[in-house]
Amino acid sequence: MPDAIQISGLRKTYAAQGNAPAKDALKGVDLTIRAGSIFGLLGPNGAGKSTMINILAGLVNKTAGKVSIWGFDQDVNPRQSRAAIGVMPQELNMDPFFSPRASLEVQAGLYGVPKSERWTDELLELVGLTAQANSYARSLSGGMKRRLLLAKALVHRPHILVLDEPTAGVDITLREMLWKNVRRLNEQGMTIILTTHYLEEAEQMCDEIAIINHGQVVVRQSTQDLLSRTDGKTLVLDTGGAVPHPPLPAGARPETRPDGRLAITYPPSRLRADQILDAVRAAGVPILDVAAEQPDLEDVFVELTRD
Repeated sequence: MPDAIQISGLRKTYAAQGNAPAKDALKGVDLTIRAGSIFGLLGPNGAGKSTMINILAGLVNKTAGKVSIWGFDQDVNPRQSRAAIGVMPQELNMDPFFSPRASLEVQAGLYGVPKSERWTDELLELVGLTAQANSYARSLSGGMKRRLLLAKALVHRPHILVLDEPTAGVDITLREMLWKNVRRLNEQGMTIILTTHYLEEAEQMCDEIAIINHGQVVVRQSTQDLLSRTDGKTLVLDTGGAVPHPPLPAGARPETRPDGRLAITYPPSRLRADQILDAVRAAGVPILDVAAEQPDLEDVFVELTRD
């Protein structure tokens, strides 16, 4: 299979408007996303994620660079490149007077899907809207509307599915349903691109992650390699109550947490856990219990996007 997405030298500059100067939203982005992966595209607000997604979807014209989607150059084969990708947007955009069934039929028609090849009923079942298939969209709950957006993104059976903040403001039940369906689609060969501010979701779901900041990709690695970038672990000690910070080896940082436990962060490349514990015992501090905490994606994200 070809790479799902190939981006080279992608730039987008928004022209000056009124008193606002011109803005470089993307500054020469190079990025490749392999087919069949679940790929996380992360970054703070205003980093350029939405601009990149809108360019992939054909909604925004790029200023410079090359974009290929499923092997189709966006400039040479615009129809084929757009047909290869489906986007579940962050905003709830749908006709309130259409039923879910009608919305999916219209969407399929816009993509030129013949009636004999449409899978409206299967999509409604996939996203759990069979019972609401003929209700007005305006009567659906917020979670049901998000399910409908997912179904609309899938009507033309795209090779690539982009999920833009899919779980923003949804309940746990819908979130679990969404991720179950996403994993099923991925197992069937679909490439998933996910943007989210829930970093624990990206950590659990994504094979690879790119972090974008100020219009540039600052890192792109497998999730496991990305998590290993932070040279820091934490030992959390139950000492039976608040105690003065004991003398520790150079590089170890103690902190007393609100619950009275002593948290000691240290670089495992230079210190071992037993050295920390020996120093605590030597200072006469009792250790009633100990727990270890690993760095998570949030730690890496903050470190890489800190101005």
